[in-house]
Amino acid sequence: MADRWVVLDVGETLIDETRIWSAWADALGIPRLTFLAGLGATLARGGDYRDVFALFGAAEWNQHAPDVEARHGGFQPQDLYPDALRALDGLRAAGYRIAIVANQPAMRHAQLEALGVLAEVMGMSDALGVAKPDPAFFERVLDLTGAEPAQVAYVGDRVDNDVVPAIVAGMRAIWIRRGPWGVIQELLPGTDPALVVDSLDELVERIGEVWPRPD
Repeated sequence: MADRWVVLDVGETLIDETRIWSAWADALGIPRLTFLAGLGATLARGGDYRDVFALFGAAEWNQHAPDVEARHGGFQPQDLYPDALRALDGLRAAGYRIAIVANQPAMRHAQLEALGVLAEVMGMSDALGVAKPDPAFFERVLDLTGAEPAQVAYVGDRVDNDVVPAIVAGMRAIWIRRGPWGVIQELLPGTDPALVVDSLDELVERIGEVWPRPD
């Protein structure tokens, strides 16, 4: 497996983002349940997550970012999905090389490592200067890993940001169906990821299906 990479997203793949969204609700003075319901409705309509702020009349939402980060306090142990660390260990034990490359602020790199989230390659979009779903993001993944597209399985929760652009890039897309996007979004006709799973535990169990053995 030495030439096969499993590249993972962060939000709703390794990290449960409930606390960060709750921090946004608190900073904007919106009841958490109301805000989260608005986020779900926005996504169900096919909108961008930023559209939820317009829904609540928070046009200047970016100015609240420092307050949100102070309330959030960075990634904490309780934010890790229970299967996150053991899945990384399981994939490594099976011989796969691990990378974590995601749309995140640069500060999340150190926060992930402090939680024991370790990978051979790690890159956050703010530090890389490019973000999903830009094809250049997936080119950076290949640059960082030194791999060919067919050697890379990209794991993420979003059809639009993860599955579709990974397939277009020639990678083996793995859709993990958890979190708001994983539950609300649906696969587009003709979009066939290499694997669909409901947890990282299931990913470890079924990763062999991504690279089927020749007959």
